[in-house]
Amino acid sequence: MTLTDKSTFDRATEAVAFLQSHLPETLRTPQVAIVCGSGLGGLADTVHAESKAEYDYASIPHFPRPTVAGHAGKLVFGLLGDKIPAVLMVGRAHYYEGHSMDAVTFPIRVFKQLGVDTVVLTNAAGGLNSDYQVGDIVLLNDHLFLAGLAGVHPLRGPNAEEIGVRFPPLSDAYDLDLRRQVHQAWKEVVPPQSTRKLHEGVYAFVGGPTYETRAESRMLRMLGADVVGMSTVPEIVVARHSGLRVLAFSLVTNNAVLAPVPRGDEQVFQDKEAGELSKILEEGKAGHEEVLEAGRSAALDMQKLVAHTLAGAFGAT
Repeated sequence: MTLTDKSTFDRATEAVAFLQSHLPETLRTPQVAIVCGSGLGGLADTVHAESKAEYDYASIPHFPRPTVAGHAGKLVFGLLGDKIPAVLMVGRAHYYEGHSMDAVTFPIRVFKQLGVDTVVLTNAAGGLNSDYQVGDIVLLNDHLFLAGLAGVHPLRGPNAEEIGVRFPPLSDAYDLDLRRQVHQAWKEVVPPQSTRKLHEGVYAFVGGPTYETRAESRMLRMLGADVVGMSTVPEIVVARHSGLRVLAFSLVTNNAVLAPVPRGDEQVFQDKEAGELSKILEEGKAGHEEVLEAGRSAALDMQKLVAHTLAGAFGAT
């Protein structure tokens, strides 16, 4: 049997066997898994240094390796709040990198077999809702998975009955009790004078790697999306298929451009130089460095919010 012949369950079993053979006993069955998105790898700093164990993705059997800046590619095991055994995924693989849906969601299968009960997912996203500002945090309560509706879906193919049911519902995907904990934690960890806001909203998954056109951004907003990004939703689908509780956050790192593209026959542009026209088109254009910088500036608030929420949810102090 070749590696490609093995089921996802079997491959996850091999990855778990490797990790548990190397981990200290206190860290072998984490309760919580945290997926750190672009620029949010600092969440790993919430783990106490004396309890920390790290493994490069390349050393773990079958684990997908990210190639994007801001995604370090390591699993960090340790204790949150001195009491909560956790595993943090510092960086993720994306569908647009050429990985299959099965590969990008493989870590979630590993977390399930490690004994994880709750998965917290974070990402950098473009803001579609005009009420959102760069640096705001969005607590996800629903999603649009257009790729999934078209058949590009992580559960496509024979169902793994040992993991979950053939037709899992997703109307309850975003745990209400955990979201309630987030709002309570926000009041305690973010000072009232902060300009950063916490919202609840809908995330739209797109395949990438291009950022959305203006027309695409308007379409997604009309469909009800508040933020848009290239990750997270396939992981959430697999997490729910595996019976895991889900909590998900987006950090707004840029505002999507929804205004229509200027027309070439508009009179006001006729006497403009080509360089001036380029500047007009570039207004609001997103870039990956911008995403990473917004992540750095909001990292501390995100770290405090996640750590405090989990402390409340799991009774740790």
